[in-house]
Amino acid sequence: MVESVRYKAVGCVAVLILDRPPVNALGHGLRARLWAALHEAEADPAIAAIVVMGAGRVFTAGADIREFGTAKPGAAPTLPDLIRRIEACAKPVVATIHGPTRGGGVEIALGCHFRLAHGDTTLALPEVKLGLLPGAGGTQRLPRLVGLHHAVEMIVGGEPVSARQALDMGLIDEIAERPLRDSAVAFAAGLDGALVARRRTASLPIPEEERNPTEIFEEANATLDKKRRGEVAPRVCLESLRNCGPMTFEEGLAAERKLFLELQRSDQHRALKHAFFAERACFHVPGLSMAAEDGWLRRAAVIGAGTMGGAIAMNFANAGIPVRVVERDESRLEEGLVRVRKTYGVSVRRGTLAPGAVDRRMALIHGTTRIADIADADVVIEAVFEDMALKKRVFRQMDSASKPGAVLATNTSSLNVAEIASSTGRPGDVLGLHFFSPANVMKLVEVVRAERTSSRALALGLDLPRRLGKVGVVVGVCDGFVGNRMFHQYTRQAQILLEEGALPHQIDAALEDFGFRMGPFRVGDLAGLDIGWAIRKRRAASRPAGERYPPLADRVCEMGRIGQKTAAGWYRYDEGGRAPRRDPEVEAMIVARSREAGIARRDISGEEIVRTCVYRLINEGAKLLDEGLAMRASDIDAIWIHGYGFPRYRGGPMYLADTVGLPEIRDRLAAFARRYGDDWRPGDLICRLTESGASFADHDRGLGHA
Repeated sequence: MVESVRYKAVGCVAVLILDRPPVNALGHGLRARLWAALHEAEADPAIAAIVVMGAGRVFTAGADIREFGTAKPGAAPTLPDLIRRIEACAKPVVATIHGPTRGGGVEIALGCHFRLAHGDTTLALPEVKLGLLPGAGGTQRLPRLVGLHHAVEMIVGGEPVSARQALDMGLIDEIAERPLRDSAVAFAAGLDGALVARRRTASLPIPEEERNPTEIFEEANATLDKKRRGEVAPRVCLESLRNCGPMTFEEGLAAERKLFLELQRSDQHRALKHAFFAERACFHVPGLSMAAEDGWLRRAAVIGAGTMGGAIAMNFANAGIPVRVVERDESRLEEGLVRVRKTYGVSVRRGTLAPGAVDRRMALIHGTTRIADIADADVVIEAVFEDMALKKRVFRQMDSASKPGAVLATNTSSLNVAEIASSTGRPGDVLGLHFFSPANVMKLVEVVRAERTSSRALALGLDLPRRLGKVGVVVGVCDGFVGNRMFHQYTRQAQILLEEGALPHQIDAALEDFGFRMGPFRVGDLAGLDIGWAIRKRRAASRPAGERYPPLADRVCEMGRIGQKTAAGWYRYDEGGRAPRRDPEVEAMIVARSREAGIARRDISGEEIVRTCVYRLINEGAKLLDEGLAMRASDIDAIWIHGYGFPRYRGGPMYLADTVGLPEIRDRLAAFARRYGDDWRPGDLICRLTESGASFADHDRGLGHA
């Protein structure tokens, strides 16, 4: 890999250009070259100021996380030492920032004496998302520039801020115009070298704020209690930020580095690093010989303006892609478009979307009742009711109306994509794009490859989630694909536990304490229990004769309780409310079912709840891998993190299995099989890997992908 820092003198200004494609990651080689270039510029009497900028589309995306846990981060110069060298420079150093600048890139800028940023810049310190804190002075320098409140938001939240926000909070000094080098040189040439001592961030006091530090930290801790339970790194970030007041800069820096190294050795960091690479591996399909064509996606179409169809259309509008929404009559179409506008309105009220953006996005969504209007679409996504006959009828219409080469996709969550494709004259153009609900929020899309899906259609189908800012995972065709097939076993085990002695709130609490965003019964009420009920009725004829089938979910639906939309499901809800309340009627029905089945109810611990439900997931995931329906164990981890709220800091179910150890998983599954039945028997892949001393990670590497 080319690693260079290009040095160019422009009058009295030395311009140092970081050039390590594709994102100028601050690996050891680049750090060493920047150190040498700084020394050269400082030693040259003809140079009065120094500009540091990046080549390509970004200043720098930060540290090379592939080096984390290796010897290289400690190899001289380390990033903290490099930043201290920049800050100590006797000549003014100007950071000239553009593009999505992250982590160590922001910390480099904090060490410079002045900071310019182009209007397209976003800046973030997202280390917390990898189970770390900014370990090169970020927790000590940022508060001195922007105050504790903004520093807590940026470092504990890890989300980016725009150039305008950065200017308003004092993170940057000026928004620069293109060409950036000319703007930076002009700015640097006008600087007085005497300013340097006063511009060193390390020497600045923390700005006074309206609220005292105690209130800021108490509010941050309360937010973590509510939204980030179980995560270690956010608390450690707060601890390091808290050191800014009572400690000197040098003491705070030493404490920050100690905390960083402790986090780097933590299980949560290793799991989060795995999740980071798993997301990126999803987009690489072994054996796929072609990539998506540049500029292939100019227009899209969605068939169906219901809740799912409208939400899918929003994704295209959010990405700036015109989308046509087709409904069978004007009233349904109008109802769907009104729902979309209302959903955008919720984002405006929450402050996550500017009011003016609603009209701009709605202008990209065009409604029609004419199927012929999809003729110019590059991708057409069917999002109608989950009924095979209906979907096949719609696909015949899509086939007739779509242009040659258009990707024809079904949003089915469980139906056979190959059978749907057979209703067209171009099955090679057909695949599944299973958007997870709510589709305008959830990041996961299962890209379902049917037997006759062409390489071109697969390449385009996998490129589409990336363009929409989502995570796309290629899966094979089976009932429920990968995610829902596993979810079925997870919820089935939860209902078995209900029969044996647990209650819904106990199971939800145990799995939420483990780290799931919501337990299975809260998820069911939120999504609507009628959806799963319809799927179970469809599957009834093919259900194995000996399978243990708890009828509890069916009975809840038969009671007219289908979740939050009827104010009653597994729980009861106050009118207009979303907070679940235990319901004696449902709990009495559960106890009666145990009595009917001759099951003596017993106390079930939270540990047993978590172990049985999660190990059931792992076993089904292993079977999907063995059947070739999932390519990689890490793909399954990405599906469960982004589609089902599996705790990211645990790395996903398959990664968790490796950390627990496959021999332990195998033995526990065998014990559960003796209690619950033969379909709990450990899958063949788990047994083979255990016997060979291998892991799911070894399985992935053995297939030629990490």
